[in-house]
Amino acid sequence: MSVTNTPKAARIDDAPLVSRILAGAFDDDPMMRWLFPDDASRGAGLWRYFTTIFTRQYVHHGVCERTEAAAAFWVPPEAGAKAVPDGGTLQELQNILGDRASMFRDAVEMAAKHTPQEPHWSLAVIGADPAARGQGHGAALLRSGLAKADAAGLPVYLESSKASNLPFYEHFGFTVRAELSLPGSGPLLWAMGREPRRPVDAQKVPVTVTQ
Repeated sequence: MSVTNTPKAARIDDAPLVSRILAGAFDDDPMMRWLFPDDASRGAGLWRYFTTIFTRQYVHHGVCERTEAAAAFWVPPEAGAKAVPDGGTLQELQNILGDRASMFRDAVEMAAKHTPQEPHWSLAVIGADPAARGQGHGAALLRSGLAKADAAGLPVYLESSKASNLPFYEHFGFTVRAELSLPGSGPLLWAMGREPRRPVDAQKVPVTVTQ
């Protein structure tokens, strides 16, 4: 039975679903495998990680959307200063990451140096349940956020550590701005940006791209 890929707002009560989706989506992500190297405990660690950043951070200060099999967290420019972990969130993340917490902090600090200084939308997280890939869930959420950024006339920024995802983003107008080698023998991280499109241009984006 297929599930709808129509985006809708993700509420805090959706945390179990959102966390389950993203834990599955990021199980094969190079950065998450670097931060959660143990195969046996990675699923539980990712579930706690996404639950924490969703319920304590993005659901309050970002634009969070989901379908029945995908989720995305966006940060508009007016929320940029607020959508950062507070002390309690940082402590919880440290508990989750354990001895990998310092590596995570170093990676975040390195990536932050490449964040655009001008007003922009950031795509913080997007992922689809592997069982539903190919049904357009990720593409639907990406189009929804890009439409909001285009309506505001603002560029969009994201980071990806999965090379196979780059063509997906490039299809929607993103280009690689920097290729970073994370400290501590970490994986590569690609910083990508997309300039705003006029509504008539945005309508030309193919709707058949899936993730």
